[in-house]
Amino acid sequence: MKSSLSTIQALRLWQAVNLEQVLDDQPDLSVRQVTILLTVYLEPPPHTVRGLAAKLSVSKPVITRALDSMGKLELISRRRDESDRRNVLIQRTVKGSLYLERLADVIAKHAGGLTP
Repeated sequence: MKSSLSTIQALRLWQAVNLEQVLDDQPDLSVRQVTILLTVYLEPPPHTVRGLAAKLSVSKPVITRALDSMGKLELISRRRDESDRRNVLIQRTVKGSLYLERLADVIAKHAGGLTP
């Protein structure tokens, strides 16, 4: 899929979005945390620590640490899978939905202002 953005436009968009995130009152998430959050919200459930670790090619403790941080911010929640108690299911939250909705608005705003 070829983008209609030039390299410099793509980088300026990424810079503008990140700058706005740094300057606002929202929590700063790492790229890994945003990727996990987007995966949980954009891909169909169920989501597990094991599944996220495999998708991102990292260890389960890496995912657990990221989820711990996002859980404290109430961007995701976790619960045991009743059908298989070994699994921990990652679930969406209202705060997580609102965080990503705002992120999408910031991206759209800055993408609309790009000049060729």
